[in-house]
Amino acid sequence: MTISSDRPLTAPQLPAAVPRLPEPALSVRQVLALERVLAGEPEVVAGAGRLDQPVRWVHVAEAADVGVMLSGGEMVLTTGVLLAGDEEKQAEYIRSLHRAEAAAVVLGLGRAFPTPPEVMRRAAERCGLPLVVLHRPFPFAELTEEVQSRLVRRKYAAVSLSEAVRTALTALITAGAPLQALLDEIAQHTACPVVVTNLAHRVLATAGERSAVEDVLRDWERIARQAGGSEGDGWIRAELGGRGERWGRLVLCGHRGDTATGRLLADRAAEALVLHRMLGGAAGRTWEEQSAQSLLTDLAGGAVPARQLLPRARAAGLPVNRRAFVPLVVHDADPAEVDRLLRLLGLTGLVAELTEGVTAVLLSLARDQDADALAGHFAVRLREAPGAAGTVVAAADARTCWDDVPVGLREARHVADAVAGSAAALDLPPVVRLRDVHLRGLIRLLRENPHVQSFAERELDGLLCDAGQDLLDVLRTYLATGRNKSRTAQLHHVSRPALYRRLEAIQGRLNVDLDDFEQAASVHIALLAHDAQQQ
Repeated sequence: MTISSDRPLTAPQLPAAVPRLPEPALSVRQVLALERVLAGEPEVVAGAGRLDQPVRWVHVAEAADVGVMLSGGEMVLTTGVLLAGDEEKQAEYIRSLHRAEAAAVVLGLGRAFPTPPEVMRRAAERCGLPLVVLHRPFPFAELTEEVQSRLVRRKYAAVSLSEAVRTALTALITAGAPLQALLDEIAQHTACPVVVTNLAHRVLATAGERSAVEDVLRDWERIARQAGGSEGDGWIRAELGGRGERWGRLVLCGHRGDTATGRLLADRAAEALVLHRMLGGAAGRTWEEQSAQSLLTDLAGGAVPARQLLPRARAAGLPVNRRAFVPLVVHDADPAEVDRLLRLLGLTGLVAELTEGVTAVLLSLARDQDADALAGHFAVRLREAPGAAGTVVAAADARTCWDDVPVGLREARHVADAVAGSAAALDLPPVVRLRDVHLRGLIRLLRENPHVQSFAERELDGLLCDAGQDLLDVLRTYLATGRNKSRTAQLHHVSRPALYRRLEAIQGRLNVDLDDFEQAASVHIALLAHDAQQQ
C-alpha cells in the first residue's frame, strides 16, 4: 500500500534488549560510494534517476547473453571484451539486462572500450538502466567481495531479528497474553506503528509510539481506500487468516528498514496473530470485543484526552461527524445479548464489558433522532429478556460534543452502580438517570469518607454480624420500598405476620423505631453507605 502524508511518521526508540533493525539493502548509489569503488573513479553515464534501487547481488560476467542467467536485482560487472566492435550486440546486451531487471551495469574502461560506448549509453538511457563506467583499472574481485559480505551480514541480521520476534511472540502466546501485548512487542521490533484491521478495514487494534499512531489513524479513511494498492514507502501488509479463510490484515505503517526485512517481520507477526486467535487468547474474546473494550475503557477512565481517542473511534467504524452520543452502562446483562439487541434494533454503537457484570454502550445517533426514546426502547427490550429481572440500564444525557463523552460515561457508571442490586425494590424507570438516584447517588460519592464509614458501622452495628445478614436484607428492601410492608413481604416471599416479627427483631437489634421518620432516615442513610462501601 503506497501512502503519502504531509506529516512524517515518527518511530519509537528501541530498548537495548530489542535487536536493532537491519539497515536497508545496499542501493546502487551506496555501492558506488564505497571506498574501493571510488578508487576506480566511477562515472554514471546513463540511468542516473534509478540509482536508489536495491542491489541484491553482484555478478561478474563477460558473456554477451548474461541476461538469461540473472534473476533480478544484480549489479553486473564487465569489461565488454566480447561486445567490442559490434554495436548491435552492445545494444542487445543492455536490453537483455533490462529485461532481466538488473540493478545496474558497471563497465571497466580499457582495451575493449577506452571511452564510454555511445550505443550502450543511449540504450541504457532509454531503458532506465544505470550504466556506470570506471575510468581507472579496478579489480572486480574486490568489489564483489565487499558487496557480498555486506549483503550477507544484512541477510543474517534480518533472519536473526525474525527469529527474535518469533521467540518473543511465542512466549507471549504461551503465557496467555492479550492481543495488545503481542502488538506492543511487534511495534518494538519494527520501530513503526502497527495496525490490525478486519476485512472492512475497520481498525481493531494498534500499537506503537502514540503520536505516530495518531497520525496514521487521523488519515485512516484514505489509507483504507488504498489498502488494495501495492506496497511502498515502508507500508507493508500481511494477510490474517487460516483454513482457506481471510479475516483480517496486519499493516506496518512507515517501516524504516528495507522492504525484505519488513516483509519477514510482518509475516512472523501475522503467523503469531493467527495462532493467538485460533487458540482463543484473552479469555476467548474476539478482537472486535477487545478493541471496543480498550476504547471505551480509555474513554471512561479519562487518563487519555477524548480528543486523542477520536481517531481511534473513527478508524474503528464509529460515526463521529455531526452525531449525538448516548453513554449507557448496563448492570447484570450478558454483553453478547446487549450487542445482539443493538444490532437487531439497527442502532450504531460500541459495546464492551468494562468489568464483570458491567457493560458500557456508546450509541452514535443522527442529531435529528430522538435519543431518549431510542435509549428507552433499547432498555425495555433488554429488560424483557429471560433472566433480566435485575438488569439496570443507566444513561447520561446525549452529548453532541465528543469531548463530553468521557464525563457522560462516568456519570452513567455512577448511576448504574448507585442502584445495582436494588433494581427490583426501587421500581426504577427503564432508563435510570442521575435525577433518579437522589440520596443514593450522593452517598455513593461519599462512600470513601471515613466519617461516613464510621456512621454506617455505628448505626448498623446490631445487624453486621453473620447472623444478622437475613435481617439486613429485609431492612434494605423495607426502606427501598418506602416502608411498604406488603411489597416487602411479597419480595421476600413471607407472610405479613412473619415480616412483622422480623421488623421487630431489626428494631430491637438497632434500638430504633422505624415508624419514626428521622430514625428510619438515619438507618436508611447508613445502609446506603454500607452498601456503597461493599461495591
